Amino acid sequence: MKVLHISSECFPAAKTGGLGDVVGALPKYLCKAGFEAAAIIPKYSLKWINAQKYKAFFSCHVRLNNVFVPCQVVKTLNESLGYELYMVDIPGFFDRNGIYGDTASGHGYGDEVERYLVFQQAVLYWVKSMQSRPKILHCHDHHTGLIPFLTKHSPEFDELHYIGTIFTIHNGNYQGAFSWRNSHFLPYYYEHAYGYLDWNNTINPMATAIKCAWRVTTVSSTYLEEMRASSMGLESLLRAEWMKSRGILNGIDNEVWDPATDAYLQKGFENNIDEYKDLNKKYLTSHLNLDHEIPLITFIGRLAGEKGADLLPEIISKTLYSGMQANFIVLGSGNPYIAALLKDLQRIFPSRVRIIIDYNEGLAHQLYAGSDFLLMPSKVEPCGLNQMYAFRYGTVPIVRAVGGLTDTVWDVGDWEGRGFRFIQYNAEDAVMAIYRALKFYHTPGQMPLLRERIMNLDFSWETACQKYIDLYQEIS
Repeated sequence: MKVLHISSECFPAAKTGGLGDVVGALPKYLCKAGFEAAAIIPKYSLKWINAQKYKAFFSCHVRLNNVFVPCQVVKTLNESLGYELYMVDIPGFFDRNGIYGDTASGHGYGDEVERYLVFQQAVLYWVKSMQSRPKILHCHDHHTGLIPFLTKHSPEFDELHYIGTIFTIHNGNYQGAFSWRNSHFLPYYYEHAYGYLDWNNTINPMATAIKCAWRVTTVSSTYLEEMRASSMGLESLLRAEWMKSRGILNGIDNEVWDPATDAYLQKGFENNIDEYKDLNKKYLTSHLNLDHEIPLITFIGRLAGEKGADLLPEIISKTLYSGMQANFIVLGSGNPYIAALLKDLQRIFPSRVRIIIDYNEGLAHQLYAGSDFLLMPSKVEPCGLNQMYAFRYGTVPIVRAVGGLTDTVWDVGDWEGRGFRFIQYNAEDAVMAIYRALKFYHTPGQMPLLRERIMNLDFSWETACQKYIDLYQEIS
């Protein structure tokens, strides 16, 4: 069965978070299962993308109001990915140094509507041209949300109406809604289909996809339930479309995230968990001039409110001012105000806090291996992959029980606990969870047992992939 994944991100080509990881792994594991899976993304001007060689496959022009935009579909000639990765080259629209915004200024691009409308149509023109078309178009997040609509209700793409469409919501907070004043950028569609585009008097690609896709998935079961209760205006729609909705927990790529073979690590895991953890922690603390004997708590991720980063300064200061002995490392980038507050904490606690404002894949791997705890005080967490990486590397998660964190991190106070949870979105609850974690750390014999348990958990894509296969077979 042929499946085409359509996305704005795909690791290692373009990634800002979990979306890129998922689209970079799921096609690979589908191919291993005997599917003919591929992915297509826009061709950005990013380091990995610029370093590749390409073969051109298809050219077209996409109408954008009264302008025809030239597009070309190219395939990367990189055979190490485990699947075929295609890109749409749209000069002037995506050949920039950032995915969603300028990396230097931090500002988002002002033409997101036009960019992704051209991208989606170019993909569909390419699919039309194929002699052997995919059985499934798997669309990821709002950047591809109009594809299920166009295959059903646009005369340009009528001949694709029989192809099954699946729409996966990775983050419901970003819906891609835009004003009807921009409707002239849309391709032609049948007049009776107007209502599929409209949601709360805007054109909402995510709402449109929920209405039109053959199946809708979220990246965890709990997140689907949360969205039905609170999803920035989509609650009633998700409740109405409950029959075609599924929650499927993401997996992780065990070949990329393998502590035994990870080239980023100072010390790979062999057969002694404590030795592996201790040597990687010693490397980190020595490199960053921290006390190796003190528990190390790490945050890795975007400095954004939805990740709980706005709580970090208060969590760290309350923990350290209370007298608890812990080191904190924060690795991430994003909100400059949060970054400045965290930098202030590093000046106040120079022997306890290290703030690294960067996206550094190699350092992230080393932090998973060398840290004792991973802090995830998320406000919203549709699935969360960081806690799965932490499990794999023997690092204990401290998380807020929300979305996929609820599904994956069971509290140590419960049967077969895996980490430490708190409920309320505030610093006080997070600090109490840290207190419990530090007390557990100093209880003789407890950490080795917990590390062994979590390192043996299976969150691989082999397991998650089968649920998507079942869904594909259900609608094909």
